Amino acid sequence: MKQRSPTLEGFRAVLKQPSLGLAEVAWRWSFGGAAAALCAVAFFEYLDTLTVTRGDLLLLRTRHPALVAHALSRIFAGSAGRVVATMIVLAFCMAIGWTLVAALARAATVKALLDYFSILLPSPDAHDRKRPPEEWRLGSLLELNFFRAMLTLAAAVGVLAAFIVGGAASPAEHPSPGTAFLIMLGIAGLVWFVWSVLNWFLSLAAIFAVRDGRDFLASIAATIDLCRDHAGSMFAVGTWFGLAHFAAFCAATTLVAFPISLAGVLPPAAILGGVLLVTLLYFALADYLYMGRLAAYVAIAEFPGATVTESPNALPPAGIFPRTDAVDPDELILGDLPAPI
Repeated sequence: MKQRSPTLEGFRAVLKQPSLGLAEVAWRWSFGGAAAALCAVAFFEYLDTLTVTRGDLLLLRTRHPALVAHALSRIFAGSAGRVVATMIVLAFCMAIGWTLVAALARAATVKALLDYFSILLPSPDAHDRKRPPEEWRLGSLLELNFFRAMLTLAAAVGVLAAFIVGGAASPAEHPSPGTAFLIMLGIAGLVWFVWSVLNWFLSLAAIFAVRDGRDFLASIAATIDLCRDHAGSMFAVGTWFGLAHFAAFCAATTLVAFPISLAGVLPPAAILGGVLLVTLLYFALADYLYMGRLAAYVAIAEFPGATVTESPNALPPAGIFPRTDAVDPDELILGDLPAPI
């Protein structure tokens, strides 16, 4: 008895349809480029608000560490409020932009995956399932992605709190850097674990928001049911794609070591360019693998009882053996002989 593997279906989907993975890379990188440009503009606008006197320029030109530090302290004095205001505005704008872009992009990619599997792997109940094209709700996707953005912001605040608590555990009177590091690492690790689990659930719930047109809470409930009913398949998909991601990370780390090892031979610009190129390729491959993992999850949701191919040597179930006249009625059967008294 042979059963389809959702993991193989996920890999096969992105290999047979490279446009699925490229679409994921395209929208993520487009938003990333826009966010980077926005941060760069905000940074230069912040620099324009700083006041640099002739005395500060004179101290900077001396290139003496103490004098340069004194000049920088004078230049940036009193600008902490503008930094905080800039970060708040940037976080707000990028959260709104990401919520809208991610909702539209996820609707497009999930619908493409559903169409792919409906053609490639038609299920017995495909005609009974009612899924009109206009049934998916943009509001549900907006809510899911908004909560993901707020969850990321809360995780950032939690990591900052980890540093604050770790610093409080090592006062200047009785310093204990080891204890402070362990506390900071433990809190940050716990925050990262909770964020990764909740973010995974919210990202997976988009499948049901698009496929069935469910609302925010119903999509999350359907995701929990999927993980409960198909825990083994979900764990296998996460494990195999996680191993593929880890292999890509190891390969990228190895490739980055080559230009760094030639630091004394190549110019710094060439080394920096090589490191950036390998890093960008790694991020592109990671986004490509994410689409494959999403395709595997869609396969599990679409085909909970995966297509089964019977082995030619498998026995039919009990009760369906056909009646035949293969037994000779004139053959002597021991059960027909009278038992001795």
